[in-house]
Amino acid sequence: MRIAHLNALRAFEAAARLLSFKQAAAELNVTPSAVSQLIRSLEADLGAPLFNRGHRRLSLTTAGQSLLPPLRTGFRLISDAAEQVRREPQHGLLTVSTTTFFAETWLAPRLPGFLRANPDLDVHIASDMALANLAAGCADVAIRHGLGNYEGMQSDLLLTPAIVPVAAPSLVARLGRPTTPADLLDWPKVQDGDRGAWALWFSQQDVELTAPIRGPSFDDAGLLKTAALSGQGVALLPAPLLGQLVEAGELVEVGPRAVLNQLAYYLVAPRATVRRRKIAAFRAWVLAQLAEGPACWHTVRQSY
Repeated sequence: MRIAHLNALRAFEAAARLLSFKQAAAELNVTPSAVSQLIRSLEADLGAPLFNRGHRRLSLTTAGQSLLPPLRTGFRLISDAAEQVRREPQHGLLTVSTTTFFAETWLAPRLPGFLRANPDLDVHIASDMALANLAAGCADVAIRHGLGNYEGMQSDLLLTPAIVPVAAPSLVARLGRPTTPADLLDWPKVQDGDRGAWALWFSQQDVELTAPIRGPSFDDAGLLKTAALSGQGVALLPAPLLGQLVEAGELVEVGPRAVLNQLAYYLVAPRATVRRRKIAAFRAWVLAQLAEGPACWHTVRQSY
């Protein structure tokens, strides 16, 4: 059923709360006769009286008592939504949370193109791993390397670079170069933040795990590289991060490269805000950039 006028609902809520047409009129800055007319139009729409109109006394009918609580809840939700919009920054600042590695090797070199296409937006790149801050509004969108399972978030699978097991020469000299992937089971390991890469890598090599994989984990691939360089353990690193490190002998490849489709770079945003214009514009731009298929990345375009 169609309600004739939203103002009639406002008039009813005020009069029902105050139990006075006169006080409701003062609150709404209209005349008491206007309040009375609006409420009568609402009663006509509903087909039921909402007030018992006694001499100098106003009370709610059963229908009025039924209508008031959900109506007040609805107005409160509208008010809360308006307040949330009011608190949001009105300037066009997009905050992108990402890893230092991804920012340096992929995002920063391409960012001028996004700014030219969106001259009304400014961008702040936050190089951290605090994904939970998205829910708190501390960043608008994030790019993360992991398994893509982030509660309450929409994840777009962006890139799956080849993963390379590497170790410091000192560790290789101490343990000997492995001859099969299974030899790495007994090596000390450093892990990604999700602690899932090694299990995926061994599975792809048809190596069965007989015990949980131990070793410190690092959220950022750059920190994982530092741990590997210092000899803490063998690490699975994205091929684009290695650069000249293998050629210079600072790291040694100790197993076959692999593309682990589950372990990838994801564009992540809260489901509640993913359709906001600035987030939608950034998401569309990133996906368009990936369509070019940069040579140093194995590119996968898929959305979950």
